[in-house]
Order: sequence, then C-alpha cells, then structure tokens
Amino acid sequence: MSETCFKEFNISEEIIRALTAMNYVNPTEVQRKVIPIALDKKDLVVTSQTGSGKTAAFGIPICEMAEWEENKPQCLILTPTRELAAQVKQDITNIGRFKRIKAAAIYGKQSFAKQRLELKQKTHVVVGTPGRVLDHIEKGTLIVEKLKFLIIDEADEMLNMGFIDQVESIIQKLPIERVTSVFSATMPEDIKHLCQTYMKGPVEIAIEATGITTERIDHSLVYVKEEEKFSLLKDLTTVENPDSCIIFCRTQDRVDDVMECLDRTDYPCDKLHGGMYQEDRFAVMDDFKRGVFQYLVATDVAARGIDVDNISLVINYDIPLEKESYVHRTGRTGRAGREGKAVTFVTTNEQKYLDEIEQYIGFKIPVITAPTEEEVESKKAAFTAKIKATPIIKEDKAAKLNQNIMKLYFNGGKKKKLRAVDFVGTIAKLDGITADDIGIITIEENASFVEILNGKGPAVLEAMKKTTVKGKQLKVHQARK
Repeated sequence: MSETCFKEFNISEEIIRALTAMNYVNPTEVQRKVIPIALDKKDLVVTSQTGSGKTAAFGIPICEMAEWEENKPQCLILTPTRELAAQVKQDITNIGRFKRIKAAAIYGKQSFAKQRLELKQKTHVVVGTPGRVLDHIEKGTLIVEKLKFLIIDEADEMLNMGFIDQVESIIQKLPIERVTSVFSATMPEDIKHLCQTYMKGPVEIAIEATGITTERIDHSLVYVKEEEKFSLLKDLTTVENPDSCIIFCRTQDRVDDVMECLDRTDYPCDKLHGGMYQEDRFAVMDDFKRGVFQYLVATDVAARGIDVDNISLVINYDIPLEKESYVHRTGRTGRAGREGKAVTFVTTNEQKYLDEIEQYIGFKIPVITAPTEEEVESKKAAFTAKIKATPIIKEDKAAKLNQNIMKLYFNGGKKKKLRAVDFVGTIAKLDGITADDIGIITIEENASFVEILNGKGPAVLEAMKKTTVKGKQLKVHQARK
C-alpha cells in the first residue's frame, strides 16, 4: 500500500501532503474504519487500544472538514491529561499544516489569562482537559456556538480520573446539532451510558485487540519480595538491555526513590509524575521521545500522552491497583507494528490485584523466574556498553514537515484592525508566492505571526519590508523561536 490509501478517503491534497511529509504511509485498521464514517459526519463510538493510530483517525477528518474562514472553534477535543492535550494539539497542527488549521491546547497549571488571549484569536480546534475547558466555557472565554464536532479521547481514563461529571457538564453546554465521537481503549458501563444519553445512533467500531493487549506484547510476571524489587530491576534490565524502557510505579515518592537509585548506578534515566512542574514534565517527555535517555520512571500519568514508537520494555515495578491501568501501561510498548515486552513485579500480598487484571484481560500472565547470576554476568558487558554509549537523537516525525517553514513577526494586530485574510490577500499577491505557501496565522492585539511554507520565507520577508498590509507599512522580521 502507498499514500494512495489515504487518497482513497477523498481527502484534500493539503492533508495528503502533510501526511506524506510525516511518513504516514499505510492507514492503520482504526484509521481505515473510522475516517470514512467521520467524513460522513456520523456519531462514532470507537473501542481501540493505545498505539493504534486513534489521533490521526479523528485528526484527519477534523482537519479536512474544518472551515478556515470561520474564526470561532469548530471542534472540541477532550483528553484526560495535559500531556495528551499537548500531544493531540501538535498532531492536529501537523496534519492541518497546509490547510492553516489553528489548534489551541488548554489545561490546568498554565496561565488562564494566556489561554484566554489565545482563544480570542482565530482558532479552529481546541484540545483540553475537562476542568480547564469547563472553566473557560463558564467564564465565556471559550465560545462554543459554532462548535460542530466533539471528540472525547481516552474516555475510560476520564472515568478513572474522576472527570466524567465534568465531561457531562461540558456536553450539556454545547450545541445539540453536532457530531460526537468517543474513543476509548475499554468501554465501561458509565461510558456506554454517556454515549447512549448524548449521542445520536452512533456507529460502533471495535478494533480487535487480540485478548485486549495485542499479540505483539510478550507479557510475564515475577513474584518478588518488596525489599528485593530494586535488585530484580537491575538484573532484569541488564539481561533485557532495552533501547527504551518505562518503569511504572504507584506513587510519586516511589518514582523519586527508584529514579534516585537508578541515577546513582549510572542509568541514563529521568522521571515523570504529577508533582512536577508542567514545563518540566513536557521537557522530560520531549527528551524521552528523542532518545536523550533510555529509562523513564513514571506514575500512571505517563500512560497518557506518551507517543513513542520504540519502547521495547515496560516494567510494572508496582502492580497497578486498577485493572484498566494494566492495559494502558503495557500499551506503551508493542506500538506501530513493533514487538515489546511487559514484565510485572508481584508481591505475595498483591495476588487479588493480579487476579482482577487476569480476569479483565482474559488470560493468565505467564510466571517467569528472576534472571540467574550467570545470565546477568553474561549480559553485563553489552548492558554497560549501551548505557555508556552516546545517545542517538531521533528526529521528530514532524521535522521534515517543519524544516522549510519560517515564522514572520509583524508589529500590528487586532488594534490596527488587521485580520488573517488581510495577510493572505497581501502575501499571495507577491511574485512567486501563492496561498499554498502561507501557513498558520496568529493575530494578537499588537502583533501578528505568519508562517511561510516551502522555503519561501526569506523571499517573503524581503518583499514585505516594502509592502503594505491593508494600507499599513508594518515592521517585519523573522520571529524568535
């Protein structure tokens, strides 16, 4: 199959161009089934495991159907965590790059005032966590009157995190005439009830997950005493020697302790949990995706928003107390067609949690024994060589998409009565430039930012130094990152 697979969905050349630049070649099963129905503007309930390509499954139709001319939000996407909101916003921006689709992410622990200013600008898609989205709607800073699409992503995790009442409150404030889609790895009764109450004859799509957890993941468990867990962790990682590994712990304190111990033994590692500053969380996520370090120690907050294709090993240092979390944690590996391993440490007093998980996933997790001293010793040299090696930094999947883009700053905005169409009209008339060379436009009170695509930024920059916009000569320079 080639990119013609995406063309068969009857989507615009601008979207195809962005997908090609991001190396989206073969649509995944969920994309093949969801995209045609979503483009037909039907309500959807989709059950599909993590790592199956759900974001593009709803992101492609949303970018295709969004009307650039409309200034107010046309689509609202709800996510359970801030990391996932940021990730989805970036994915929508990348997919809609050549259609100039503007997405905004709104979530807690970030300036409300800053978000309010962003929402005052032309915004096609808003991605956010329920609490902050509800806050903006109630304060009148998120206008929903033009909203045509609602997407609830990771609905089961919304339920687990106690957000379902807020989600319901949001739904009740939205236009009744809209298309609603719900995406979830699992489908608890409360989510089914939500769908029955607020959706109109939804099309149900269930992507088979071969025993819920995919045949690409090798599941196993090790019985261990609490005080011997760290020793087992070192032995197991030495023998497995993964390129990329997530170690899941139950609490923030446990994450801090395990991370400190690994750091002392020279593991290239970092940590992620809800007690960290949001910017630090984003920075850690970004470094992990790029391969700056191999081992991430995390709480369940990290089981959302981690879109890393090559995590080869997941270790449940602490068995999850909620059975659904097992699926979400282990779903971090075996993604994008690759194979992975998931190993769970279990103490004797945790048997009831294991029983619940096995009943839920529908199979017994094979018990393995801890690596022997001989195994560990024989693998030590290769392990040491890998953790001491200089990391190979991975290129972001959107790097190719973004490499020929220059963002220009203009010293005029809403106060000078400037609109996005004024910049498009002016720049598209320049020699050798068309509307296809203009990317996302952001109009602020006293400044405007215009992305110029296809390597034509320097030419536009020079030309605009002596070209007026709506009769006004504006100062222009390349925007700082």
